[in-house]
Amino acid sequence: MKVNIRITKQRILKLLKRLGISIVVIFLLFLLLNWFFPLPDKIEYSAIVTGNKGEVINAYLTSDQKWRMKTELDEISPLLRKTIIAKEDKYFYAHPGINPVAMTRALFKNIFRMKITSGASTITMQVARALEPRKRNIISKIIEMFRAFQLEIKYSKSEILQMYLNLVPYGGNIEGVKSASQLYFKKNPDHLSLAEITALSIIPNRPSSLVMGKNNDRITEERNRWLKKFAADKVFTEKEIEDALAEPLTATRGIVPHYLPHLSYKLKRSSGDLIHTNIDLNMQLKTEKIVEDYIRVQRLRNIRNASIVIIDNKTHKVITYLGSSSFKDSIDGGQVNGAHAVRQPGSTLKPLLYALCFDEGLLTPKTVLTDVAVNYQGYAPENYDEKFNGYVSVEYALEHSLNIPAVKSLKLLGYEKLIQKLIQCNFRQIQKDQKKLGLSMILGGCGTTLEEMAGLFSSFANNGKYIPPSYTQSDTSYQSIQVISPAANYMINEILSKVNRPDFPLNWTATERMPKIAWKTGTSYGRRDAWSIGYNKNYTVGVWTGNFSGVGVADLSGANTATPLLFKIFNTIDYDSDEEWFTQPADCDIRQVCSETGMIPSEHCTSLITDYFIPLISTTQVCNNWQEIMISPDEKISYCKSCAPESGYKKKWYKLTEPDMQSWFEDNRIAYTKIPPHNPDCELIFKGNAPFITSPANGTEYLISKKSPDPLQLVCKTANDVSKVYWYINNKFYKACNAGEKQFFVPEEGPVKISCTDDKGRNRDIKITVRYVNL
Repeated sequence: MKVNIRITKQRILKLLKRLGISIVVIFLLFLLLNWFFPLPDKIEYSAIVTGNKGEVINAYLTSDQKWRMKTELDEISPLLRKTIIAKEDKYFYAHPGINPVAMTRALFKNIFRMKITSGASTITMQVARALEPRKRNIISKIIEMFRAFQLEIKYSKSEILQMYLNLVPYGGNIEGVKSASQLYFKKNPDHLSLAEITALSIIPNRPSSLVMGKNNDRITEERNRWLKKFAADKVFTEKEIEDALAEPLTATRGIVPHYLPHLSYKLKRSSGDLIHTNIDLNMQLKTEKIVEDYIRVQRLRNIRNASIVIIDNKTHKVITYLGSSSFKDSIDGGQVNGAHAVRQPGSTLKPLLYALCFDEGLLTPKTVLTDVAVNYQGYAPENYDEKFNGYVSVEYALEHSLNIPAVKSLKLLGYEKLIQKLIQCNFRQIQKDQKKLGLSMILGGCGTTLEEMAGLFSSFANNGKYIPPSYTQSDTSYQSIQVISPAANYMINEILSKVNRPDFPLNWTATERMPKIAWKTGTSYGRRDAWSIGYNKNYTVGVWTGNFSGVGVADLSGANTATPLLFKIFNTIDYDSDEEWFTQPADCDIRQVCSETGMIPSEHCTSLITDYFIPLISTTQVCNNWQEIMISPDEKISYCKSCAPESGYKKKWYKLTEPDMQSWFEDNRIAYTKIPPHNPDCELIFKGNAPFITSPANGTEYLISKKSPDPLQLVCKTANDVSKVYWYINNKFYKACNAGEKQFFVPEEGPVKISCTDDKGRNRDIKITVRYVNL
């Protein structure tokens, strides 16, 4: 007896040993096969773009032309999970990828009926089949089992169920429950009802014969059969089953929404297959309708397109984005993304320039500049109306978008500082071209996009703090940059919010309930681009209008083309807003200044006005436009300390007039106080204030026609006390004339030296090059 027990134990030990060895061998074999045949689990999904509420607003087919939208784990509702597992694989959470009991039962059933009637595939095996489709046979089934083990080792049960719901076919080119729920029911899978889930779950078994929209009666019949089975198995309550059975099936195949085409395509290239944007679909659709209607009228003026970017200033999210007036417009380039295209910004950078000058202590809103002809080494900017305005304040210059004061201010600031600020605000084209840029950039001589401009102007609504606009809900890592001080920012807001401006659109009357906004317009060279960018505490709206072909239009301007559209949009998205306006910050104060210079008044200043300034930053220079001059009793000769007689003269206060303003006064026949000519018997040669030669431009090459040579103009600006100037060409005397008088000469070919000496002996030289050509 004992011998038999000992033999039995030995046999059991041998069997266990063999079993253990077999398990180890099988495991090693599995690892080897897993290494040689890795799991093909790379799935290409349709790119999906969602709005700020999670609704699908655009999607794209995969490369194999499938609608295969990815269902996220949080979109798998408990109801969806429970229904699918109850129908497809009730032991899903218990088996290791295959169900031996179900396989044995299916094997006997297939042998008994002499045909394949049951496959016993688990959800995991169905995922394996979807990842690697094969003909249905024994070998394929073995491979599916192997792949099922691979899946179970690599992924959790929730992830495997997610893969199943993403790959299951629903007829045609629809794969995945999210694609099916969007195309058939126009909703996300986590909003499906029990009846809708059950109806969808039966289609994968017969996708060609159960087509939603065509075979709804048969689908309903099969759905109800399964619902009754769920009731028998007590998967759901009687009330849930009753409601599901009573729910009609009216679904048909719809189309995927294709809103926001330009931004969707842009984000699709860089943001993966699931893009959660911040777009407010309701506001997007309203804006699209406004723009479409507006451009329909503008086409009569040959203005055919527009782009819009709207930013929520409180969240810094881009909530509306239009690349063109109509994406479907193939005639006028509707597929072009105008919001992302590089364009000339016109005058839209001027607010930032003046704000930087305020912060540097160079200017204040009431600082007076001269709006007269200038020439910077051949660069001679002109105003939009080709006129000059003489003395203007910074405030007036910005309100009227004057070009010459802006160029002078940039020269004062240094264009390098403006470039660096724009680079900090992510102006990519300016960063690329920074070594090529100069003074002309403030008038549009650079490249920007509407996206960048809207982002910049949103900083004016946030106390001068730039925060990069957020296009997707994952954009949360950006750091803010203090571009300008709150004080300078407030000054700009006050200037740009004034309604009595020349860029207020003509015939615009709908201002009664329009929200208060600040805005700036811009028109590029050749009237190719019209800009208007406005903001208040709630929104920043950037508007561009023009033609993608680059054709200029005589009627195109920021004031009369882009601004009316800006106002229409604000009237729609922020109608009758009672939001409070920006308040004066602590670092901004008010002082009295001389109205003629904008400086702190001296004892001779009689006209005073109030002005904003930044304590400890803004200049404290006292007004110096008056000077006491020694003159003869008849007021015909002025003296300096060297030539003044011991007696027989008097002193008188004179208002000083800059040379360029003297020239402007003379050209416009405006009377001004002139200092009497200096004593002709004075032998002292004065230093400084030498004549400034404005024409020709120093260092410039001039091309002159050989057949009909045109003369060059000689023009100079002199000090107020100069009455006569003397011109020299190549060190040879040419002509004497009164100060401010224009002269002409025909130069010789080659290098030419031009000299101008005033009656005080002060001299200025320039050099030009002349080349005669056949024109």
